[in-house]
Amino acid sequence: MGMKEMHILPPARQRPQLKKPTWIIILVSILCMFLVVVYVHPPQDSTACYIFSSSSCKTISRWLPPPARELSDEEIASHVVIKSILNTPPFETKNPKIAFMFLSPGSLPVERLWDKFFQGHEGRFSIHIHASKVKPVHSSRYFQNREIRSDKVDWGKISMVDAEKRLLANALKDPSNQHFVLLSDSCVPLRDFDYVYNYLMYANVSFIDSFEDPGPHGSGRYSDLMLPEWFTLKRQHAIIVMADRLYYTKFRDYCRPGMDGRNCYADEHYLPTFFHMFDPTGIANWSVTHVDWSERKWHPKSYVQKDISYQLIRNLSSIKESVHETSDAKRETTVIPCMWNGRNRPCYLFARKFLPETLDMMIDLFSNYTAV
Repeated sequence: MGMKEMHILPPARQRPQLKKPTWIIILVSILCMFLVVVYVHPPQDSTACYIFSSSSCKTISRWLPPPARELSDEEIASHVVIKSILNTPPFETKNPKIAFMFLSPGSLPVERLWDKFFQGHEGRFSIHIHASKVKPVHSSRYFQNREIRSDKVDWGKISMVDAEKRLLANALKDPSNQHFVLLSDSCVPLRDFDYVYNYLMYANVSFIDSFEDPGPHGSGRYSDLMLPEWFTLKRQHAIIVMADRLYYTKFRDYCRPGMDGRNCYADEHYLPTFFHMFDPTGIANWSVTHVDWSERKWHPKSYVQKDISYQLIRNLSSIKESVHETSDAKRETTVIPCMWNGRNRPCYLFARKFLPETLDMMIDLFSNYTAV
């Protein structure tokens, strides 16, 4: 501990000489023993932490893996079921489809744009609508009678997860649905149907955005990590979400805005945390739905009519890197390439939030910006 001890040394001619490599081995051994002791018997109070330095406890905790704990019976059962589903070979169908799941309070303001997107591709998609407030009025035949039983949805609360699971459950009824896309009422397509279909159907991962944010939008408001956007799931992943009850219940009971002086939002943290636990290599750490957070507010930028141009759409659909910025004072930026089956490809297939006033211009531009 830095304290000097006095020893009577033998005469120099009698003292054994240790070579430098031996000293290194001794020092490394002492350090390893120290780390093992700290790991097995961690300091129980702040006094022990300050023996070495004010940040020693935090530093040591970063070096060491989290201590193993015994799983409960419920956790063991949950792990067995989920791992079994993940190890089951994917169900093959002659006519695989994508399920487009719309989460909306009522009518879809950009429905006519989606009508153009779906035209000519009948039999390769299904549509499911969760309208939480009023029954939608439709302008497209593809959306007629596609509403599921819906309930009230509150942003940031478990009711949002309930709505997502309701959509998944209904879409999973059709065994041909092999990929599941969650969209809001303000989402627009950035590519044509064929491009989106091939991108999702042949991807080897689900697309769920997650990254470590120590600031108030990340671990500052939730004790683990992640901040997702709108997701797409492969069928196996959709099934394990429906099979999970244990971790859903934990988020329902312990993740609420303002709980214990912190803000935890179940709809933002449940799925990324769940997949981080069970299949971290099975998800891409970005979402295929572009959202502009450059205004640094609690909600993303909304696009209005004057924002819309061919160049805007081309710019959004050409981005090949996913950028994350922490919400703390440091504003640290992480940039990762969007790797699709080992190839760097454009990240985004959809974008939000496009206000209703953008609809006519988006329809006029659609044939042009999806032609490339």
